Amino acid sequence: MKNHKILLVDDDPDILEFIEYNLKKEGFEVATANNGLDAVKLAQSIQPDLILLDVMMPELDGVETCARIREIDALKHSRIAFLTARGEDYSQIAGFEAGGDDYILKPVKPRVLVSRIKALLRRNIGGDVAEENTSGIHIDREKYEVNKDGTSISLPRKEFELLDLLMSKQGKVFTREVILSAVWGEEVVVGDRTIDVHIRKLREKLGNEFITTIKGVGYKFTA
Repeated sequence: MKNHKILLVDDDPDILEFIEYNLKKEGFEVATANNGLDAVKLAQSIQPDLILLDVMMPELDGVETCARIREIDALKHSRIAFLTARGEDYSQIAGFEAGGDDYILKPVKPRVLVSRIKALLRRNIGGDVAEENTSGIHIDREKYEVNKDGTSISLPRKEFELLDLLMSKQGKVFTREVILSAVWGEEVVVGDRTIDVHIRKLREKLGNEFITTIKGVGYKFTA
């Protein structure tokens, strides 16, 4: 099994040293940067399996750093997790919308952080295509059709679009705000109850094991 490469980005040298020590103790290869601009350059050079980003940094903040990394083809399979003390809803939403895969709040115990990292890295095995196939659920976006284990399932348009969004990045938590914006947009004013109803209907048709509720945040699809 290969040693996964992690790029750790934070402008606090004490945090860098502490987290680097704990990650290396778990067998990870760790590189560090203390600002967003250096992080983008280093990421292109070493192509890490996972990038841990602080939000508040000099030169380039974490959200903009994430957005720039997501524009680089060579880094499309790198997982990105924010590791920050910024716990406001709008900060988390901005992080996910920029392409983040997880949002971890400081302070975090080393064992918990390592567990979250390992979970993120497991999602990356096999790439995006393999992720979609492991559930037995396949989406034909051109025909607006869903197939589960060889059986066609009829979904109304909003249920289809909601499932398509959740499956676009399996394991990623989509906040309610992101779901509302992506699926309903500016059409009508809808609330959390609307999302809950559509999630319940998808579970009835696909099974309860695929869509997980993250209390107070949103939903994610797991195979």
